[in-house]
Amino acid sequence: MKNTSDIQYLNYLEEFITENRKETFLNILQTRTKHFTVAIEDVFQLHNTSAVMRTCEVFGVQELNVIEEKYGKRIDKEIALGAQKWVDVKRYASASECIDNLRAKGYRIIATTPHENSCMLDEFDITQPAAIFFGTEKNGLSEEVMQKADGFLKIPMVGFTESLNISSSAAIVIQDITNRLRKSDINWRLNDDEMLDKRIDWSRKSIKDIDFITQKYLEQE
Repeated sequence: MKNTSDIQYLNYLEEFITENRKETFLNILQTRTKHFTVAIEDVFQLHNTSAVMRTCEVFGVQELNVIEEKYGKRIDKEIALGAQKWVDVKRYASASECIDNLRAKGYRIIATTPHENSCMLDEFDITQPAAIFFGTEKNGLSEEVMQKADGFLKIPMVGFTESLNISSSAAIVIQDITNRLRKSDINWRLNDDEMLDKRIDWSRKSIKDIDFITQKYLEQE
């Protein structure tokens, strides 16, 4: 459990936000998960990165991993519609760095691809923590991700078109696996320390002049 100073700091911050907002934070945090995380690799179209972030927020995936090896740091705040305040975005300069980090946290690396040997979405095993990787609009995931993946995932399609836009693919996959997760008896929720971290983080992001407010708190310690 976090030390008492973190709890005291949260109690202080909550003096500056409404009861309704505090209750909203608690309710939403009950739906958040790190059982699944999402990774997107070198997505050129800015609105697609932002749209995936928004999808993660809407369906309760707390972390989004962004590999920016080619195109740099770019997030469209207008399309994300504030989601960047509520989703933790982890940035990586390479796919290998991202994969190594996620695997060290216990995630299986799952590459989304139309590969013929892919696991169909409705057959995907949700019991184990997984990092779901989505690739570029034209070329899909890099060869490095494909080679290092622990498994593959495919959206069933019956039309002539082989693949979907990344934002559409991410929305379909994330909605499906999080919906099944919440109906299961898997322990998918954030733990107490993670929830406390987010309550502090979200409270800070909700308070005007947070640096001044925090300084006042430190002065009374």
